Amino acid sequence: MPVRLFKALLLLAALCATPAHALTVEVEAPDELKALLTQHLETARAARQGEALDEAELARLRSLSEETARELLATEGYFSPQIDSTLTRSGDDWALRYAVTPGPRTRVRKVKIDFTGALADADESRLRTRAENSFTLQPEMPFRQADWNAAKVALLRPLLTARYPAARLAASEARIDPVTQSADLTLTVDSGPAFFYGAPVISGSQRYPESIIRNLSPLKPGRPYRQQDLLDYQAALDMSGYYAQATVRIDPDPALAAAVPIRVDVVERPEKLFSVGVGISTDTGARVQTSWMHRDILNRGVRLKFDARLETARQTGAAELAWPRNANGYENSLGLQLKQEDIEGQETTATVLAAKRSRTRGQIETTLSLQYQTEQQEIGDVVSARNRALSANYAWTQRTVGRAFYPRRGYVLTLQGGGAAEALLSDTSFIRLYGRHTQYFRAGDNGRLILRGELGSVLANTRDGIPTDFLFRAGGDASVRGYAYQSLGRTLEGGVASVRYLATGSVEYNHFFEGNWGMAVFVDAGDAADSPGALSPAFGYGVGARYRSPVGPINLDLAYGEATDEFRLHFSLGVSF
Repeated sequence: MPVRLFKALLLLAALCATPAHALTVEVEAPDELKALLTQHLETARAARQGEALDEAELARLRSLSEETARELLATEGYFSPQIDSTLTRSGDDWALRYAVTPGPRTRVRKVKIDFTGALADADESRLRTRAENSFTLQPEMPFRQADWNAAKVALLRPLLTARYPAARLAASEARIDPVTQSADLTLTVDSGPAFFYGAPVISGSQRYPESIIRNLSPLKPGRPYRQQDLLDYQAALDMSGYYAQATVRIDPDPALAAAVPIRVDVVERPEKLFSVGVGISTDTGARVQTSWMHRDILNRGVRLKFDARLETARQTGAAELAWPRNANGYENSLGLQLKQEDIEGQETTATVLAAKRSRTRGQIETTLSLQYQTEQQEIGDVVSARNRALSANYAWTQRTVGRAFYPRRGYVLTLQGGGAAEALLSDTSFIRLYGRHTQYFRAGDNGRLILRGELGSVLANTRDGIPTDFLFRAGGDASVRGYAYQSLGRTLEGGVASVRYLATGSVEYNHFFEGNWGMAVFVDAGDAADSPGALSPAFGYGVGARYRSPVGPINLDLAYGEATDEFRLHFSLGVSF
């Protein structure tokens, strides 16, 4: 028999002669430590996997596990634990029991933070204070390794997001005193140089003029770096309609800090777009919508769009010519709209020609418009009128809710003002004022509270001659639920007419369950009348369901209208293709 084969057989026989035993492990420790030790001890892991161990391997894992236990307890601030282990045998099985007494927990005694780099020399005490206050591990708090790591990240965050994107920890030390069970923390932050914007470096722009990207930028050369600026720039590119994807970034190279290039990468959308959408709402009924757009008329990024929208109660057709944002931040457009509607017996056929100039700066959007509108209005056999107005209008909106479908904090505030003069192609002189405010509050971990209010007023000697778009009615999904859409106004034989004053308000609570489903309870109130004294609020109460779908929010509400003593379902859903 060959010698090599003989040795292998002897080794195999020795292994077979060494008995292997099943193992169970029990850890006796405070609850917050027991789970940690049970998960990570080598012996506990071997027991979970059902490994059969001989005595030598078990002894090795037992010794290794005690070292691991001390390391784990140290990460939780226990540097002088007592760990006893007892091994017993029952038949062919082993039972290993750990008794862990963690001892006193180490707490933070002192924190010392030093700054080097440009921040140390600059007169920016507020930024240094912000960074120091962001360090979350404070004196008297337990010292845990996870908290220590998180605090170091939090210390740098205010610098990385404002002026100092190359900031780093040059040194950090946690000095542990086992006698007093205390930890002294010292850190040195090297801020690096302050960064300032240079010129944009653009890639991916082939179909549309680069000027579109440059004019959308809120970043001016020489301005101090701020991370939020890059996010705002990227959001502006995403919402412009020209780009399917956009990223904006800088390379935090200290050598480029004086004029760091802004790197903009875009993926362009096709020049032409045809879309079809369907939907339904309890306000205006079933909906079919189609649109066609060309994004690059005259090779200047000018957009031409045709849109048709057919609803049960309203039909509209529109054409718009829109210019991309210019170097001063303005977006100009010309539009023509034809519409016909029959809502609560008020039938109108209107033509609207409008020129608009819009501007968006951060959270604030403003629009100045000049529009000429003619309208034919019918309400049963009571009203038959032709109205016209050449009006100048201004709208101001601030949004602090981001782009979430269901925001839980922030607000949306809209203020509008406009008017027309009888001497300038208008049937009646008037001034129109309108305001709407929606406030969102976080309510617990899964809830939100929504407060909404709106006021409207048309100052004029008479409502006659004023197109209905400038007047008011209340009721419906976004107004007073429990009442038909625009059913609160001046009641005439054959229909409900628009009036000069409006006041509505709402209180709503939402609670979201696991996943995308939620529920709502609400109280709405409001009215529309021809004088402030005639406003008499109609109340609506109800409950609803909320669903966060990928294409947008879906709301289903059942509301009771106190004035009509009727229940009404409010529902909206729309899908685009």
